[in-house]
Amino acid sequence: MNIIKVYELFPTQNDCIDHLEKVRWNNKPVCPYCKSTRITSMKKEHRHHCNNCNTSFSVTVGTIFHKTKVDFQKWFVAISLVINAKKGISARQLSRDIEVNKDTAWYMAMRIRRAMNEYGELLQGIIEVDETYVGGKPRKGTINNPNSNGTANKRGRGTKKIPVVGLAQRGGNVHAKVVKGLNHKSLSRIIREHVDIEKAKVFTDEFSGYCKMAGFVEHKTVDHRYQYVNGEVHTNTIEGFWALLKRGIVGQYHQVSAQHLGKYVNKFCYRHNYRKTDDLFGLTLQKALGV
Repeated sequence: MNIIKVYELFPTQNDCIDHLEKVRWNNKPVCPYCKSTRITSMKKEHRHHCNNCNTSFSVTVGTIFHKTKVDFQKWFVAISLVINAKKGISARQLSRDIEVNKDTAWYMAMRIRRAMNEYGELLQGIIEVDETYVGGKPRKGTINNPNSNGTANKRGRGTKKIPVVGLAQRGGNVHAKVVKGLNHKSLSRIIREHVDIEKAKVFTDEFSGYCKMAGFVEHKTVDHRYQYVNGEVHTNTIEGFWALLKRGIVGQYHQVSAQHLGKYVNKFCYRHNYRKTDDLFGLTLQKALGV
């Protein structure tokens, strides 16, 4: 779904609301508060009255569109732009494209990312696990920076950047999660949460945090000090995902706060996992409506 299609299929506010009601209820309203189907509809106002709990409601209750004052056509265009932008789209760019202020555009984009917060089934088969660090880029001369305490910024493990752990199923989905610390306990917990350990083989690099995984899942490593591929053992898939994630953050968003980094990471996972879906717009709209 691109912008042209959005304007062709949903030229008015009423067309957008009719489509939302079709997607959420199949044109048979259900009360979002008590789940009753004893509904009286006021079609002109696009509102409905529940005869069971005596409550008035619209199709947006309990969704990312709840209490919005932005036209739904702009919402549909925003969803289309977010899901079609391979490296993401900044709030300022979105604000220019749909003609809202940057704060409204940021709010809308964060609501859309909330609809992308799901991973689906556990990963199986060959799983590549790796970690990356997101944050400011180390710069030359930082050792003389008054805020550096006389030391240069470290790269990789030991840096002050935010760690993100990723798990990539070869030929399948990617799961990624922001973590507070990297050690064998946190890494083992993440693998147990996201991997079907009875039907998986886990490949990692030589990081010591992965050393105890062999106790509960088949585990092989490749030592990056000497080689990047050892037969079928490598982490190139997840590292390719990291490249796309970092290009998006550096090139589009420039700076992402630790508070919201997880939502941005989920968005990149979502686009990757549903990259072969024919109607990604329709799927995202369903998730936005809680279907």
